[in-house]
Amino acid sequence: MSELDLPALQNWLADKWPDGRDLETQRISGGQSNPTWFVTWGTHRLVLRKKPEGPTLPGAHAIEREYRIQRALAETDVAVPRMLHFEDDASILGTPFYVMERLEGRVFADSTLPDMTGHERREIYLDMARTLARLHAVRPDQVGLGDYGKSGNYFARQIARWSRQYTDSTGPRVADLDWLMDWLPASMPPEGDALSIAHGDFRLGNLMYHPTEPRVIAVLDWELSTLGHPLADLGYCVMPWNSAPEEYGGILGTDWHAAGIPTQAEFVAEYHAHALPTPPPLPFHIAFAMFRFAVIFVGIADRARAGSAASSEAADLGALAPRFAARARQIIATASSSIGNNAGSF
Repeated sequence: MSELDLPALQNWLADKWPDGRDLETQRISGGQSNPTWFVTWGTHRLVLRKKPEGPTLPGAHAIEREYRIQRALAETDVAVPRMLHFEDDASILGTPFYVMERLEGRVFADSTLPDMTGHERREIYLDMARTLARLHAVRPDQVGLGDYGKSGNYFARQIARWSRQYTDSTGPRVADLDWLMDWLPASMPPEGDALSIAHGDFRLGNLMYHPTEPRVIAVLDWELSTLGHPLADLGYCVMPWNSAPEEYGGILGTDWHAAGIPTQAEFVAEYHAHALPTPPPLPFHIAFAMFRFAVIFVGIADRARAGSAASSEAADLGALAPRFAARARQIIATASSSIGNNAGSF
């Protein structure tokens, strides 16, 4: 696990904020991509994110993209932290890094939202849907992101990208992932002309909520963002209804409905009520999201074996790859066996 070179960081901070002193840092637990710390430098309360050390897959851990997109969204109604400085000189802390403002709020790792009231649980989920709709309503070219990704054939390109990452893995093969690599490109629905900023990892654990209100105040972890199809994010965002608590904090198998959490259909309806015209998500979109998540877990397992993972939990989380691949196949099988006019959508 990488640690910060505190004397080097102190010198860097002193150059940016000469009024600061008494450096304090705290590693933030959770997250498997870019190592992150709280940094206190005098009165300056910051968050520092850096690329991990060691070998990484091509295109992964793109913190420069995180920084760029959050700066671009600062003037929109998408809630993001304020970006402060990006440092591409890897000699300072071993890898490039950036700092942003530190916000005070709540991040929920458990999608069942224990200790919340039923009303709070419902609103936390519904505001997640509204926040995603606001993101997808931003026109990339109007905020300087017209070149942030390619247009058209989003799912084909993404399936090819994540298939390559899985194929390049040094770990064991996962039979369900091999099956999905064949099924997904053969089962893509027409994309139409939908194009939006796609967050790439939009889920409850990557949102910060107000300290006391069920309201999103920041969308975090933009490493996988690009220009893409809004249903990629929406299909990913409904994974909690399709995965169990031990599978990275899903709600499947819990008494979530009685606890006040809206149904998947209600969540999707809330999104559509605030979004630009968008088709309903299909089993393909959720299966694709789970395929990609499974490949991310494969990468986490690879980094754990190489000793460069961002968290001590990486080895355990790497074991989730076959679980999510199996869930994707279950969704496909269930949809295939369903009867009725609406069997293919959620």
